[in-house]
Amino acid sequence: MKKLSAMAAARFGKPEHGWRRRWYIIIFEAESAAGKRFDIVLLLAIALSVLVVIIDSVTVIRERELFLLSTLEWIFTLLFTAEYVIRLLCVNSPWRYAISFFGIIDLLSILPSYLTFFFPQLHVLVDIRLLRMLRIFRVLKIPRYFDESQVLWQALYNSRHKIMVFLCAMVILSIILGSIMYVVEGPENGFTSIPLSMYWAIVTMTTTGYGDIHPKTPLGQMITSLAMLLGYGVIALPTGIVGAELAIGMMGRAPTTRTCGECLQEGHQADAAFCHSCGHRLLR
Repeated sequence: MKKLSAMAAARFGKPEHGWRRRWYIIIFEAESAAGKRFDIVLLLAIALSVLVVIIDSVTVIRERELFLLSTLEWIFTLLFTAEYVIRLLCVNSPWRYAISFFGIIDLLSILPSYLTFFFPQLHVLVDIRLLRMLRIFRVLKIPRYFDESQVLWQALYNSRHKIMVFLCAMVILSIILGSIMYVVEGPENGFTSIPLSMYWAIVTMTTTGYGDIHPKTPLGQMITSLAMLLGYGVIALPTGIVGAELAIGMMGRAPTTRTCGECLQEGHQADAAFCHSCGHRLLR
């Protein structure tokens, strides 16, 4: 039985014992006190590093504090590099993590600094460092926010088909209104093409109202008024769809930060035995 357990652990991404298992629990799961502290420190580092990148974009400050900003940037880069390497070392399937969403984001957040160091002509890529902001979503692993984030994500996922139908209906409605306005107003009033008229329809129905193109005939103004009134319903409908799914999701059981060792999928129930994504057995 012990041999079979070891074989199963080797197959999954979560190590069965040793320092790699301890670091896996701290880094990938936020149930322990050490895991919570790690996530909080990581989030602070991400926020500060993004702040440094933003300040570095101000020419006056960059010219005056170039050495300080460069030093801070390399401190954060080395810190995130060490974190990325540790993440790869503490899983049994490093390649699976490397090609995951957060794995790619982690790599892209440190790669520009090294590229610009060895290839100065690639300095334009330095702005990719702002992708570090996406790593702020790791806050969703902190138990205080994890349940709420999972409910929200599940509500968006469950309503995806309804939202797609809604978006398709809006595209069709934009084509119809744009075509009508192209016929009613015509090129002499600024509606020079159906695509431009569709742009007007979208801007009007979303109540954005840039004012760069507007109807001048009474009939066109009447159609515009109807489109504006329709726009309020357009805004409310997707909100109602997601809100209904949120209400349903809040009545369900809250997931935890348990992570599948095989596919690294999070959000399993506390008593779940198998991953809801890939079907592999979850290690305790």
